[in-house]
Amino acid sequence: MPGLPPPVADERQNLTEFLAFNQNAFFAVAYGLTDEQARSTPSVSALSIGGLIKHATGVQRSWAQRIVSAPEFPPPDPRPVEEQMQEYQDEHVMREHETLEALLDALRAQNAETLRALREADLDTPVPVPHDVPWFPKDVDHWSVRWVALHLIEELTRHAGHADIIRESIDRATMYELMAAYEEWPETDFLRRWRPTQPA
Repeated sequence: MPGLPPPVADERQNLTEFLAFNQNAFFAVAYGLTDEQARSTPSVSALSIGGLIKHATGVQRSWAQRIVSAPEFPPPDPRPVEEQMQEYQDEHVMREHETLEALLDALRAQNAETLRALREADLDTPVPVPHDVPWFPKDVDHWSVRWVALHLIEELTRHAGHADIIRESIDRATMYELMAAYEEWPETDFLRRWRPTQPA
Protein backbone atom coordinates (compact mmCIF):
# COMPACT_ATOMS: atom_id res chain seq x y z
CA MET A 1 0.00 0.00 0.00
CA PRO A 2 1.71 3.20 -1.09
CA GLY A 3 1.29 6.38 0.95
CA LEU A 4 -1.25 7.78 -1.51
CA PRO A 5 -3.70 6.30 -4.04
CA PRO A 6 -2.27 6.14 -7.60
CA PRO A 7 -3.18 8.54 -10.42
CA VAL A 8 -6.53 7.68 -12.01
CA ALA A 9 -7.88 7.79 -15.54
CA ASP A 10 -11.62 7.95 -14.92
CA GLU A 11 -14.34 8.22 -12.31
CA ARG A 12 -14.68 4.50 -11.62
CA GLN A 13 -10.96 4.06 -11.09
CA ASN A 14 -10.97 7.12 -8.82
CA LEU A 15 -13.70 5.59 -6.63
CA THR A 16 -12.16 2.12 -6.49
CA GLU A 17 -8.60 3.31 -5.82
CA PHE A 18 -9.60 5.63 -2.99
CA LEU A 19 -11.85 2.95 -1.52
CA ALA A 20 -9.03 0.37 -1.75
CA PHE A 21 -6.63 2.79 -0.07
CA ASN A 22 -8.95 3.15 2.92
CA GLN A 23 -9.66 -0.58 3.00
CA ASN A 24 -5.94 -1.25 3.29
CA ALA A 25 -5.45 1.21 6.16
CA PHE A 26 -6.87 -1.35 8.59
CA PHE A 27 -4.11 -3.86 7.80
CA ALA A 28 -1.40 -1.31 8.54
CA VAL A 29 -3.01 -0.05 11.74
CA ALA A 30 -3.32 -3.64 13.02
CA TYR A 31 0.25 -4.56 12.06
CA GLY A 32 2.18 -6.20 14.89
CA LEU A 33 -0.69 -6.34 17.38
CA THR A 34 -1.50 -9.32 19.54
CA ASP A 35 -5.09 -10.52 19.86
CA GLU A 36 -5.20 -9.00 23.33
CA GLN A 37 -4.04 -5.61 22.04
CA ALA A 38 -6.49 -5.72 19.14
CA ARG A 39 -9.28 -6.44 21.61
CA SER A 40 -8.27 -3.68 24.04
CA THR A 41 -10.06 -0.34 24.46
CA PRO A 42 -7.28 1.99 25.68
CA SER A 43 -8.95 5.29 24.82
CA VAL A 44 -12.11 6.96 26.09
CA SER A 45 -13.97 5.16 23.28
CA ALA A 46 -15.48 1.70 23.76
CA LEU A 47 -14.12 0.76 20.33
CA SER A 48 -11.14 -1.50 19.72
CA ILE A 49 -9.10 -2.04 16.59
CA GLY A 50 -10.54 -5.55 16.30
CA GLY A 51 -14.06 -4.17 16.64
CA LEU A 52 -13.40 -1.55 13.98
CA ILE A 53 -12.08 -4.22 11.62
CA LYS A 54 -15.29 -6.22 12.18
CA HIS A 55 -17.38 -3.11 11.52
CA ALA A 56 -15.42 -2.24 8.36
CA THR A 57 -16.19 -5.75 7.13
CA GLY A 58 -19.86 -5.66 8.08
CA VAL A 59 -20.63 -2.20 6.73
CA GLN A 60 -19.05 -3.09 3.40
CA ARG A 61 -21.00 -6.35 3.25
CA SER A 62 -24.28 -4.51 3.75
CA TRP A 63 -23.62 -1.84 1.13
CA ALA A 64 -22.12 -4.28 -1.39
CA GLN A 65 -25.35 -6.29 -1.13
CA ARG A 66 -27.27 -3.11 -1.93
CA ILE A 67 -25.07 -2.48 -4.97
CA VAL A 68 -25.48 -6.02 -6.29
CA SER A 69 -29.26 -6.03 -5.71
CA ALA A 70 -29.91 -2.58 -7.19
CA PRO A 71 -32.26 -1.31 -8.46
CA GLU A 72 -34.15 -3.68 -6.12
CA PHE A 73 -33.73 -4.04 -2.39
CA PRO A 74 -31.55 -6.91 -1.11
CA PRO A 75 -33.54 -9.98 0.00
CA PRO A 76 -35.18 -9.29 3.39
CA ASP A 77 -33.56 -10.65 6.52
CA PRO A 78 -36.04 -13.21 7.93
CA ARG A 79 -34.61 -13.09 11.45
CA PRO A 80 -36.36 -11.27 14.34
CA VAL A 81 -35.31 -7.61 14.61
CA GLU A 82 -33.83 -8.28 18.07
CA GLU A 83 -31.46 -10.83 16.57
CA GLN A 84 -30.48 -8.44 13.80
CA MET A 85 -29.78 -5.65 16.30
CA GLN A 86 -27.68 -7.99 18.44
CA GLU A 87 -25.60 -8.88 15.41
CA TYR A 88 -25.15 -5.19 14.60
CA GLN A 89 -23.97 -4.45 18.15
CA ASP A 90 -21.66 -7.47 18.12
CA GLU A 91 -20.14 -6.17 14.88
CA HIS A 92 -18.35 -3.46 16.88
CA VAL A 93 -16.76 -5.76 19.49
CA MET A 94 -13.89 -8.25 19.19
CA ARG A 95 -14.98 -11.21 21.32
CA GLU A 96 -12.67 -13.38 23.40
CA HIS A 97 -12.89 -16.32 20.99
CA GLU A 98 -12.03 -14.19 17.94
CA THR A 99 -8.52 -13.74 16.56
CA LEU A 100 -7.07 -10.74 14.77
CA GLU A 101 -5.84 -12.99 11.95
CA ALA A 102 -9.35 -14.33 11.30
CA LEU A 103 -10.87 -10.84 11.41
CA LEU A 104 -8.31 -9.56 8.90
CA ASP A 105 -8.94 -12.56 6.62
CA ALA A 106 -12.67 -11.77 6.65
CA LEU A 107 -11.95 -8.11 5.90
CA ARG A 108 -9.61 -9.04 3.05
CA ALA A 109 -12.29 -11.22 1.45
CA GLN A 110 -14.98 -8.56 1.84
CA ASN A 111 -12.71 -5.85 0.48
CA ALA A 112 -12.30 -7.87 -2.72
CA GLU A 113 -16.06 -8.49 -2.99
CA THR A 114 -16.88 -4.80 -2.48
CA LEU A 115 -14.41 -3.71 -5.16
CA ARG A 116 -15.74 -6.38 -7.54
CA ALA A 117 -19.31 -5.16 -7.07
CA LEU A 118 -18.26 -1.57 -7.64
CA ARG A 119 -16.26 -2.38 -10.77
CA GLU A 120 -19.16 -4.30 -12.34
CA ALA A 121 -22.06 -1.96 -11.49
CA ASP A 122 -23.35 0.96 -13.51
CA LEU A 123 -22.54 3.99 -11.34
CA ASP A 124 -25.91 5.54 -12.18
CA THR A 125 -27.97 2.53 -11.06
CA PRO A 126 -30.49 3.64 -8.40
CA VAL A 127 -30.01 2.06 -4.98
CA PRO A 128 -33.34 2.20 -3.09
CA VAL A 129 -33.48 3.89 0.31
CA PRO A 130 -35.18 1.84 3.06
CA HIS A 131 -37.52 4.29 4.78
CA ASP A 132 -37.87 2.14 7.89
CA VAL A 133 -34.29 2.85 9.00
CA PRO A 134 -34.38 5.83 11.40
CA TRP A 135 -31.11 7.42 10.24
CA PHE A 136 -31.91 7.21 6.51
CA PRO A 137 -33.71 10.12 4.82
CA LYS A 138 -37.47 9.98 4.41
CA ASP A 139 -37.55 12.40 1.46
CA VAL A 140 -35.12 10.47 -0.78
CA ASP A 141 -36.24 7.34 -2.63
CA HIS A 142 -32.89 6.20 -3.97
CA TRP A 143 -29.18 6.85 -3.99
CA SER A 144 -26.89 5.86 -6.87
CA VAL A 145 -24.07 3.31 -6.89
CA ARG A 146 -21.78 6.34 -7.21
CA TRP A 147 -23.19 7.76 -3.95
CA VAL A 148 -22.74 4.39 -2.20
CA ALA A 149 -19.08 4.27 -3.26
CA LEU A 150 -18.48 7.75 -1.87
CA HIS A 151 -20.31 6.84 1.33
CA LEU A 152 -18.11 3.76 1.82
CA ILE A 153 -14.99 5.89 1.31
CA GLU A 154 -16.30 8.32 3.93
CA GLU A 155 -17.25 5.52 6.33
CA LEU A 156 -13.90 3.72 6.12
CA THR A 157 -11.94 6.97 6.33
CA ARG A 158 -13.72 7.91 9.55
CA HIS A 159 -13.11 4.52 11.14
CA ALA A 160 -9.49 4.31 9.98
CA GLY A 161 -8.98 7.59 11.83
CA HIS A 162 -10.60 6.08 14.91
CA ALA A 163 -8.24 3.13 14.60
CA ASP A 164 -5.20 5.43 14.30
CA ILE A 165 -6.00 7.04 17.64
CA ILE A 166 -6.65 3.71 19.35
CA ARG A 167 -3.38 2.26 18.00
CA GLU A 168 -1.41 5.26 19.22
CA SER A 169 -3.05 4.82 22.62
CA ILE A 170 -1.90 1.18 22.71
CA ASP A 171 1.80 1.59 21.91
CA ARG A 172 2.30 5.11 20.48
CA ALA A 173 2.67 3.72 16.95
CA THR A 174 1.61 6.12 14.19
CA MET A 175 0.29 5.45 10.72
CA TYR A 176 3.27 6.20 8.49
CA GLU A 177 5.72 4.10 10.52
CA LEU A 178 3.15 1.27 10.54
CA MET A 179 2.65 1.57 6.77
CA ALA A 180 6.43 1.59 6.32
CA ALA A 181 6.73 -1.61 8.35
CA TYR A 182 3.73 -3.35 6.79
CA GLU A 183 4.88 -2.54 3.24
CA GLU A 184 8.61 -2.70 3.99
CA TRP A 185 9.32 0.79 2.69
CA PRO A 186 12.98 1.83 2.57
CA GLU A 187 13.92 3.71 5.72
CA THR A 188 15.07 7.33 5.58
CA ASP A 189 16.39 9.85 8.06
CA PHE A 190 12.83 11.05 8.73
CA LEU A 191 10.81 7.83 8.37
CA ARG A 192 11.56 4.61 10.22
CA ARG A 193 9.62 1.38 10.17
CA TRP A 194 7.63 0.56 13.29
CA ARG A 195 9.27 -1.97 15.56
CA PRO A 196 7.90 -3.56 18.73
CA THR A 197 8.94 -1.79 21.91
CA GLN A 198 11.35 -3.94 23.82
CA PRO A 199 10.40 -4.58 27.45
CA ALA A 200 12.52 -2.69 29.97
